[in-house]
Amino acid sequence: MELKLQGRRVLVTGGSQGIGYAVAEGFLEEGCSVVIVAKNESRLRSAVERLSKHGADRISGKAMDLSSPGAASALADEYSDTDILINNAGAIPAGDIFEVDEARWREAWDLKVFGYVNLIRAMFPHMQGRPPKVILNVIGMGAERPNWRYVCGTAANVALNGVTKSLGGRSLDHGVRVLGVNPGAVETERLQNIFKNQAQAQYGDASRWREVVKDQPLGRSAGPKEIADVVVFLASDRAAWICGEVVNIDAGNIYRHNQF
Repeated sequence: MELKLQGRRVLVTGGSQGIGYAVAEGFLEEGCSVVIVAKNESRLRSAVERLSKHGADRISGKAMDLSSPGAASALADEYSDTDILINNAGAIPAGDIFEVDEARWREAWDLKVFGYVNLIRAMFPHMQGRPPKVILNVIGMGAERPNWRYVCGTAANVALNGVTKSLGGRSLDHGVRVLGVNPGAVETERLQNIFKNQAQAQYGDASRWREVVKDQPLGRSAGPKEIADVVVFLASDRAAWICGEVVNIDAGNIYRHNQF
C-alpha cells in the first residue's frame, strides 16, 4: 500500500531509542525527512548515525530537554515547516502513590504531559492549513487499564488521552489531525529494566524477566516496530478520516483478563 508520505517533514521527540527510534526509521523508509529530538546528546548522535543508512540527507538530530521552560517554543520556531509531529518523549517511574513522591511526579509530568501540551500549543499555529497536517501522541495503555503500581503514569496517560480527544474534536477544522496511540507492553530498554526489577522481586532473579510477561498475548511484549508501523500508517493520507481517536495497540490484552 502506498502511504503517500514521500517528502513529508517529520519531527519525532524521544527519537533516539525505543518506540521513537522505530517510528523515525519507519518514516525514513517511506521517503520522509526526519528530525529526532532527544536530551542525551551521545545517544542522539548514535541514533542519527544508525538511521543514516536510510538516507543520510534525510535524517538529523536536535539535542533538547523538552521539560525546560521555553524549549517547546524554540523547537516549534526552528522546525515550523513540520508536516507530522510525533510526541513521544517521556519516561514515567513505576510505583504506587506512596512511592512516587511529589518531586519525581512533577519531573515526570514536566516531560510526558506538559512537554506534549506545550509542544502542541507551540506547533499547532505553524501546522494549520491544507492538506491537513498531523500531530500524533504516543501515550500508553495506563489510560485504559489503571494500575496501582503505575499511578503516576496512569494519571499522565489519562490526561494525554483527554487532551488528544478534546483537540481532535475540532482540530481538523484548522487543518490539523490530532490523534494518538496507546501502546501496551513494548520490549524497549526501559521496559526491560522494569521487568527485571519485577523478576528480581518475584523470583529473586532478574534474568527471569521474560517470565513476568508470560501472560501477555503470545507470551511476549510487542516489538517497537509493531507500534511504529501503526503510527506511520495513522500519520499517512490513508488514515485521513481518523481524528480525535486514540488507538490501543496491545494485541487485545486489555480484554484478556475480563473473560470467564
